[in-house]
Amino acid sequence: MPFRPVRLREEVPAALREGLERLRRELDVPTDFPAEVLAAAEQAAANPRLPELDRTDLELVTIDPPGARDLDQAVFIERDGDGFVVWYAIADVGAFVTAGDPIDREAHARGQTFYAPHRRTPLHPPAISENAASLLPDETRPSLLWRLPLDAHGNCAAPHVERAMVRSREQLTYAEVQDQLDNGTASESLQLLREVGLLREQIERERGGVSLNIPEQEIRVSNSGWELEFRSTLPIEGWNAQISLMTGMAAAHLMMYADVGILRTLPPADNGSLRRLGNVAKALRINWPAEMDYPEFVRSLDSSRGDHAAMLYACTTLFRGAGYQAFNGVLPADALHAALAIEYAHATAPLRRLVDRYVLEICAAICAEVDVPEWVIAELDSLPETMAESSRRAKKYERGIVDLTEALLLSGREGDVFIGTVVDVDNKRGRGRFMINEPAVEAPVKGSQLPLGQEIEARLVSVDLTTGVTEFTDVTPRRPKR
Repeated sequence: MPFRPVRLREEVPAALREGLERLRRELDVPTDFPAEVLAAAEQAAANPRLPELDRTDLELVTIDPPGARDLDQAVFIERDGDGFVVWYAIADVGAFVTAGDPIDREAHARGQTFYAPHRRTPLHPPAISENAASLLPDETRPSLLWRLPLDAHGNCAAPHVERAMVRSREQLTYAEVQDQLDNGTASESLQLLREVGLLREQIERERGGVSLNIPEQEIRVSNSGWELEFRSTLPIEGWNAQISLMTGMAAAHLMMYADVGILRTLPPADNGSLRRLGNVAKALRINWPAEMDYPEFVRSLDSSRGDHAAMLYACTTLFRGAGYQAFNGVLPADALHAALAIEYAHATAPLRRLVDRYVLEICAAICAEVDVPEWVIAELDSLPETMAESSRRAKKYERGIVDLTEALLLSGREGDVFIGTVVDVDNKRGRGRFMINEPAVEAPVKGSQLPLGQEIEARLVSVDLTTGVTEFTDVTPRRPKR
């Protein structure tokens, strides 16, 4: 399950402190920035390299979770005849960071921002990531500004990116935009965001791409403590994500045209994995017609149903091995992102992910018809491993925090019986995983007859607040076999 922190910098419950600190040490998650990095960031924030082009006329807005300060993207969409023009401004980290300076070296050591409910460990010092480079409302900022012209069907041709000064008009949340769209008060640009988002989703379907709509496990921090819930995404989140995906695809195609760059790749699923999913569908009694391909089947599932949620959970295992492929002169043989069914690059979150800065620099150079900077070329070969190591730590950190929070919520309830839906089964080892609605926990459970996709009763046997390990045992009454 994805981990989505909502509120940060809240007091850590005493029972969690030891476990969180242990997790941070084990995964070598950074803490504070060294003094020289903070000093360099203050200096850079005061002396940015600003472009001459002024596009503060564009009525850009940002759309992010509540309370966000590291705002990477701002969007404005307008009609252009039968089609559209999407303007997508991305924070220009390169206006503040110089290759080899203290900020750059620290960013390479981190790789990306690490998230936790009680603190955020940013890729760049706050003077840059939350202030000078962030696309905050009513502030003029340097950006990498994408112009993405679309035809009436949402197809993008001739994308272009260049450095420009921009000014965001408003910082919006997903819920605010969804409410405005639902009640008819949204601006024309936001209405076009919905229209373009729907067109791009249709293109994704026709291309054979697929997105898994699985409820996100979310930690909420309030005055009463830490809580967990399973949160369904809003439609606007999908439409907004399509703009980011389209930009990443445009970046990939620009770099492939120029024979230099770094792609986000994902190998295709093997036939054995597809057969296994077919068997899961049969076990769940979900009809998967032979003529229906995998993406269409996934889109037919309803995550609010227990059996379908279990099927979606199984689908997360189909595509494994996401990574990065750098190239200079020769295109990689395995360039495809199999889930998206197209070539793709990370290009829209440079405040939070190191590789995006390099992709943006390459694309800006291509569009300006100048050589890609030597410092970019020099780092291309090492970037995939830098990002892979950082991603491994970030995923383990986020999953570990959820485990610890689940343990906190369950502590003191040993012996209680909980009802949940089985979403994964390992019959050989007599164990699986199940989802409890209250509290919103997804945990391991032991049992010899775990029924995939069905509700069971399971007793909480033990809780370890230091490691986050919980143990449940299936105690569902069953009729004896005759």
